[in-house]
Amino acid sequence: MEELVSEKTTLSKVRSYLIVLISLLLFIFAIDLLTVAMGRLNSDVARDIIEATRNPFISLFVGLLVTALIHSSSTVTSSIVAIVASSNMTLQQAVPMILGANIGTTLTSTMVSFTFINKRKEFKRALSSGISHGMFNILNVFILLPLELYFNFLSNSAEKLAKLFATDNDRLGPFEYNRIFTRNVTEWIVENINIPFLSTILAIFLVFFSIKVLTTSVYKTFVLDAFQDISKVIFKNTGLAFLYGMFFTAAVQSSTVTTCLVVPLVANRKVSVVKSFPFIVGANIGTTITAVIAALYKTEAAIAVALVHVLFNSIGALIFLPFPEIRQIPVKLAEWMGDTSVRYRVFGFAYILLTFFIIPFLLIYLSQD
Repeated sequence: MEELVSEKTTLSKVRSYLIVLISLLLFIFAIDLLTVAMGRLNSDVARDIIEATRNPFISLFVGLLVTALIHSSSTVTSSIVAIVASSNMTLQQAVPMILGANIGTTLTSTMVSFTFINKRKEFKRALSSGISHGMFNILNVFILLPLELYFNFLSNSAEKLAKLFATDNDRLGPFEYNRIFTRNVTEWIVENINIPFLSTILAIFLVFFSIKVLTTSVYKTFVLDAFQDISKVIFKNTGLAFLYGMFFTAAVQSSTVTTCLVVPLVANRKVSVVKSFPFIVGANIGTTITAVIAALYKTEAAIAVALVHVLFNSIGALIFLPFPEIRQIPVKLAEWMGDTSVRYRVFGFAYILLTFFIIPFLLIYLSQD
């Protein structure tokens, strides 16, 4: 009997590992398909993309809005990598969109906190935890976006780093053929569909689907039990919480998953908002692995886009984590918003609607000629 149970457990693990591997390969394939499809779009579509993202604030809010709608910054950032690789967007135009995606992804953890809305004290703590993720990214954008706009700080830094990894000397030239195995297949698919826009939609769907499958399978296979077993250890100190946040998120390739794990812990007083904050910051860095994978075997510009994502979150961590006084700023803001939302329930809903939907939509709409 024990041998039978052991055999079933082994088969289950093998099956889980295969799902992880297949979903990872599907993700790489989907990114390459998106790159090829975007490269085949006609000049009018390409020009529209370039024009739409020429305004950095519109680019920022497009990234925010799209990420909020699909609840996946991984899908958005990896798609941006593919668009840059296809030369339909410059690195400088992509940077604000990457920053916007970082804000948009915080919607999910905030929404999770609303599951505690009928429990006053739990709701206050849960919402503070969920909003702390948003506060970190919003404050980070306030700091780094002006530096990018005036000095190209992120894009120039990423370009210099990309030179260490890229093999293509023509930084903004035609995208380099994928060296793994996908290019012949993806080109065949795009040629047979013969409608680049339809191929692009298919590719985006596959990117989203593969990330969801990969996230779920890795979470169930590697993270869930481990997180439950060591949750008491994770938040002992700032450095440990940060490293665990980065590790778990890199494993599941979704900061949404790991930050949503923290919200119930904070709500039920298993950990404080202050102690959970370094974990959330680490999760922000861990999620950048998706864009890095998407940039494999692409142009130097595409690699630079992925590195912008890494730099944005890493610099944010260096700004907010080392100094307790600075670390308190996003936490205190989040706690104040949590407290206000408990007293005035409409405040929490207003934060979600205004930050993630109404303001981005209005700015994008009003910017149209």
